[in-house]
Amino acid sequence: VQLQASGGGLVQSGGSLRLSCAASGSTVSPVVMGWYRQAPGKQRELVASITSGGTITVADSVKGRFTISRDNAKNTVSLQMNSLKPEDTGIYYCYADRYTRTRYWGQGTQVTVSS
Repeated sequence: VQLQASGGGLVQSGGSLRLSCAASGSTVSPVVMGWYRQAPGKQRELVASITSGGTITVADSVKGRFTISRDNAKNTVSLQMNSLKPEDTGIYYCYADRYTRTRYWGQGTQVTVSS
């Protein structure tokens, strides 16, 4: 399975960005898809995830600002990020968990929020 992420960039505080990630290489939709992020000097943390059945998990730090969605038919997951803050700056990695309990990672996309 290969994951291709896109949509990062530089935005001012209060702005919005949309990240997208497409999974390819398998005809079976991943059980879970989502996003982690890693800020400089910090550990990678879960931002949001969504199962194939639509169950969503969102980190407290982004609740009410970020929305995750997926298209099972296209094996894509998106992260709409609104009201961005400087502390949202980091590299965002999409991931996919298959029924085989194998986790796959995308290449990471940089999100920079200026104050």
